[in-house]
Parts: sequence; C-alpha cells; structure tokens
Amino acid sequence: MGRKNFGSKPVMYPQPVLIIGTYDENGVPNAMNAAWGITTDYHEITISLGEHKTTDNLAVRKAFTVSMATEDQVIACDYVGIESGRKELDKFAKAGFHATKSEFVDAPLIDELPMALECKVKSFEDGILVGEIVNVSVDDSVLTDGKIDPKKLKPITFDPINNTYIGLGEKVGNAFSDGKKIK
Repeated sequence: MGRKNFGSKPVMYPQPVLIIGTYDENGVPNAMNAAWGITTDYHEITISLGEHKTTDNLAVRKAFTVSMATEDQVIACDYVGIESGRKELDKFAKAGFHATKSEFVDAPLIDELPMALECKVKSFEDGILVGEIVNVSVDDSVLTDGKIDPKKLKPITFDPINNTYIGLGEKVGNAFSDGKKIK
C-alpha cells in the first residue's frame, strides 16, 4: 500500500462553499462563491479573495454576509462563482436570489440561503479578508429544538480535486466527548 503525491495544491476536506453577499455603491446586491474561508476566532472569519466586484463593494460598504451554500441552491451558488459581477450587473437576481437587508451590517441576507454570518470588514490586505462576525442569522426552517440542524440546512462542501460539490454525511462522533474513552 502506497501514497500518491499531488504536489503543492490548495486541497483540504471539507472546504466550505461560502456565498459572500455585498451591496455596491448604489445599493444593488451582489453575491459571489468562495471556498477558501475559515473561522479564525470566536468572532472572526478569514477568507482568501482575489479582486472581484465583491472586493470593490467591501471597500465602499465595509460589510458583508457569508451564507452557507446548500444542496437546494447548488446551481445558483455555482452560478455566482462562475459569473462576474463586473460583467453581469444583475447576477444576484439572475441567480434567483432575493435580498433582505441585514439588521446588523450594511449588507444583504440572501433569502434563499437559510444561514448567514453578518460581518463588518476588519481588514482586507494582500487578498485576505478578515471580518468581525456581528451576528449569525438562521431561518427557523433549519432549526430543531432551537439549534441549527445540519440535516435541514444541507450545507455543501467543495471537492477541489474533482471539481464537485458534496453534501454532508452522517454523524460519526461526539466532539469534546469521544476522546475521553482514551484518557
């Protein structure tokens, strides 16, 4: 049994599929798909971004939302990743998305995506966006006993080797608990 070397590539499993929502200078909502993001503190998210319409909007509005892409919206979520907001000015609506302004930041919530982090820009330097998480907004439809239910949310992950999206599987353990069996 051996191992195969793939070289230096940005491969991690799972990679979240994050849909970043922003408003432009005229209040027009925009969304883009990003996979290189992670929470980096209790109230912080960090996302690697190139130059996009989204980054133009971040400079103007200093706020954004990060929605979890879902199985139910995989086509729209992929579309906002392959279409440029600089070319298609109405890409948000073309994706079939509807915006509700966040109560907490100057950015749109995407009605069709039931979970979002509402963030203020802390910094954006050398392609690294750092946001302060001000609120987590979750639609009642994906809650069970007042908690986020991953089976109802149905978030997807990005497989960078096969260029596919994958749904989450079943629970396999209990965090901060199962390891006690070895202690």
